Amino acid sequence: MMLGIIRRKVSSGGSSASILGQSLQRVRPAVTARRSYMTAGKEEVQLVQSRQVFGEKLRNFPLCREVVTFLQTESPIRTWSRSFSSDNGDLVDAVVPFMGESISDGTLAKFLKNPGDSVEIDEPIAQVETDKVTIDVASPEAGVIQKFVAKEGDTVEPGTKIAVISKSSQGITHAAPSEKTSDKAAPQTSPPAVKEIVKEQKTKVETVPVKEKKPKGPSLPPPKHSATEPQLPPKERERRVPMTRLRKRVATRLKDSQNTFALLTTFNEVDMTNLMKLRSDYKDAFAEKHGVKLGLMSGFVKAAVSGLQNQPIINAVIDGDDIIYRDYVDISIAVGTPKGLVVPVIRNADKMNFAEIEKEINTLAKKANDGSISIDEMAGGSFTISNGGVYGSLLSTPIINPPQSAILGMHSIVSRPMVVGGSIVPRPMMYIALTYDHRLIDGREAVFFLRRIKDVVEDPRRLLLDI
Repeated sequence: MMLGIIRRKVSSGGSSASILGQSLQRVRPAVTARRSYMTAGKEEVQLVQSRQVFGEKLRNFPLCREVVTFLQTESPIRTWSRSFSSDNGDLVDAVVPFMGESISDGTLAKFLKNPGDSVEIDEPIAQVETDKVTIDVASPEAGVIQKFVAKEGDTVEPGTKIAVISKSSQGITHAAPSEKTSDKAAPQTSPPAVKEIVKEQKTKVETVPVKEKKPKGPSLPPPKHSATEPQLPPKERERRVPMTRLRKRVATRLKDSQNTFALLTTFNEVDMTNLMKLRSDYKDAFAEKHGVKLGLMSGFVKAAVSGLQNQPIINAVIDGDDIIYRDYVDISIAVGTPKGLVVPVIRNADKMNFAEIEKEINTLAKKANDGSISIDEMAGGSFTISNGGVYGSLLSTPIINPPQSAILGMHSIVSRPMVVGGSIVPRPMMYIALTYDHRLIDGREAVFFLRRIKDVVEDPRRLLLDI
């Protein structure tokens, strides 16, 4: 249709190019404005190629050669394209990963890299500290860190962008020189009138007579503080450091435990002779077969499982007006780390043997110390064992780990004189403590449970005979 209109116009006189331009201006008067669209770069190439093919086909028609020339030179029609820089597609964002169902945010603890450092894919570049664990933020691509868009101490949520990674080193943006250097100007020359005023002021200052100062009397000694006034240390000798999220979480949970539970602790002592002899006799064969050392903790875990099966109320918990009895035994092991206390869980400890327990303890303790332990590995637990003896603790009253109802405290092994068969002999002894929720557990059940721990540890053969 357009070509038919052009033929009629040309037959009546006039250039086909100008006629086409006027027609297009009437149809789309604002078409000369440049327009940008957020499209893939391939579309622009395809459009240009299509216009070239269209132009080549038009050249086959004699009446349209002038039109083609007009489209290539003077046409008001512009190719539409998106504006993009040369490094578009080179930059990727490093964001905070999903941190667990019960964790909504965390604190950006520290950056492990600096802007300009090279990183590999999945290499940690920052650490986010949550209420329970420390989570690494990994680089999504290999490249160079261009910049950080968050700072240490910021509260971040899953999906928050903290850094920009350039896939190539060309994407690095160096810091601009300080504006102070650009602001430095040459010394400005003062106008003549200003110079005259300055000279006049200097002359007045020089002519002012200097008054002689009268000698002061002897200075008074500083006032003496009264004997009752407290002498506080200077503030310069104090340091104020914000608490980590893990430490705040531990403090909150322990205080909630103290405010919620009716805490009561009962004690006993255990002769470690037979358990230590068992470990000494079979440690080499055990390590050779199972690839892990035989420790004392596995013996206490098995003893705790036996005690919980004999006293199910210790493995239960209060929930509102109900009591929840757990038909499984998940033993939590308290592990002290440089960042705080964490409590990983040994799942289904009642179905594990000594070797499986030792392997699981070693794996969880290693993850806890290097900060790679996950939320799932610390969730739940029906009973906790805390071994303060590794730090030299002789006696303590542990605090219950909610939502559990009891906790067993182990302590250091000390050789003490004991009466055995009417004779006084040295024995390796350990004090054990059970803190329990007296709202749910009576003293009778607590004492029976602790006696079961003592009996099994002092004579491990009871486990084989189930007596």
